[in-house]
Amino acid sequence: MTAVPVLDPQRTALILVDLMERIVALPLEPRKGTEVLSAAEELAGVFRAAGAPVVLVRVERPSVAEQPPGSGLVPGLAAAGDLEVVKHTIGAFQGTGLDERLRQRGVTTLVFGGIATNLGVESTARAAADLGYDLVFVQDAMAAFTAAEHEASVRLDFPRLGTVCAAADVRLTPA
Repeated sequence: MTAVPVLDPQRTALILVDLMERIVALPLEPRKGTEVLSAAEELAGVFRAAGAPVVLVRVERPSVAEQPPGSGLVPGLAAAGDLEVVKHTIGAFQGTGLDERLRQRGVTTLVFGGIATNLGVESTARAAADLGYDLVFVQDAMAAFTAAEHEASVRLDFPRLGTVCAAADVRLTPA
């Protein structure tokens, strides 16, 4: 992990991926979904207090009449002013208008957490890198289906795309 620069809340958004009841409840590694959720909620509080956008991403299965039970965001996660993005692919940029919504707000840096590290988080991050965003990955606000999958993203892939840190290292300048 490298040092995280102090982030400008006017140009930085928190992206939390797939913190839905049915996904948080899955068996995950290297930490439980409830631990990821706790870290994500703390980060969201820091971002909201600094006036920085919080983006909550959830997936809906395309072409089904009804989504599976637990497909909503975990109750209590969303707050007034948060952006909710519904994706139909692994990543959150394809066909969602997320890039446009972030650019309208002047966002140039994205801070990531969520489930699964190597799927929804990494897919969204790779698209964000292609779009020119600066990226920060909060490794203890993520989990995957296996510890090996999580570690491969955090140790091999994410350092090539941006900065990997712990939640305690994320600092925003005062609003």
